[in-house]
Amino acid sequence: MVKHSLNEIISKAQEMRASDIHIVCGIPIRVRIDGRLSDFDDNVMTADDCVYYAKELSPNYEEIAEIGEQDLAFGFDEDTRCRVNLFRQQGNISAAIRILNDHIPNFKELGLPVEIEQFTEFNQGIVLVTGETGSGKSTTLACLLDKINHTQCKHIITLEDPIEYIYRPDKCIINQREVGQDTRSFQDGLKSILREDPDVILIGEMRTLSTIETALIAAETGHLVFATLHTNSAADTIDRIVDVFPADQQAQVRMQLSMCLQAVICQQLLPHMSGMGRVLATEVMISNSAIRNLIREGKTPQIANSIVTSGDAGCHLMDASLISLFKQRKITSETAIRAAHDREYVKRSTLY
Repeated sequence: MVKHSLNEIISKAQEMRASDIHIVCGIPIRVRIDGRLSDFDDNVMTADDCVYYAKELSPNYEEIAEIGEQDLAFGFDEDTRCRVNLFRQQGNISAAIRILNDHIPNFKELGLPVEIEQFTEFNQGIVLVTGETGSGKSTTLACLLDKINHTQCKHIITLEDPIEYIYRPDKCIINQREVGQDTRSFQDGLKSILREDPDVILIGEMRTLSTIETALIAAETGHLVFATLHTNSAADTIDRIVDVFPADQQAQVRMQLSMCLQAVICQQLLPHMSGMGRVLATEVMISNSAIRNLIREGKTPQIANSIVTSGDAGCHLMDASLISLFKQRKITSETAIRAAHDREYVKRSTLY
């Protein structure tokens, strides 16, 4: 017999300011608070406990036996949603539960640079939000779309796996499509979206060749596309997209990217030096003629220098953001150095 109901676990985890809950056989439930895992209580999960919680979370639990894993969204109450992944491991069921914010934060709440707000004004092209898992990419995208929703009359279509934030239409029409429920795949859904008269498209993942190819077409044909990638710098983002394609297509892809890539935001979430909460560090690249030429010519290693010289336009490198956060006494020098791309440079800059 389980000690806590699922609702009790989620409610208590919210009180603890947890971002994630992990249910694994053989250990107590664990929660992630400010990036660190700790025990929820001392009650060790049995195999039966894990199955019980999995069945509570999933309306189609029997699929787990067939496919081994399952992504879904779970509504805890009217204001709280969770992103859930159920999976088999060593014959047992585990659950990873991400607690989503009950409201969409604004730019100031997230600590986003003020320049990012202008990305909502683009009429077409691609804006990419990148970073490792758990770096807040989905929340940044939600913030951008919510701003469009309240300030412009557009048709927004999202393609997600699963749907995370629920938007309440204001000035915009908003259609949210979930892979597996509303469409078979990102590829199928994205091709269909182009026939659904969108102005703004959000793609939850842009990993496969076909998805990237269709996203480029959408951007070239007058749509504003927002998407995510798991890369750590603007230059890496461009190389990742190009490298997905066969060698004989890469020159053409660079040409397409140089014309339609509007901006890249790279993110890291770092522990606040007070020990409470986390702080957002960013790298921002806004395309200009110099950066577009570098993309087209395949000179991505030189993009970092162009970002530095484009500071007046709101561009900056990740290391500059880390140094700024240190000087504002938001992160420690050790945190800044660990998160840096050029650790020696950041180390020298945070000595005093």
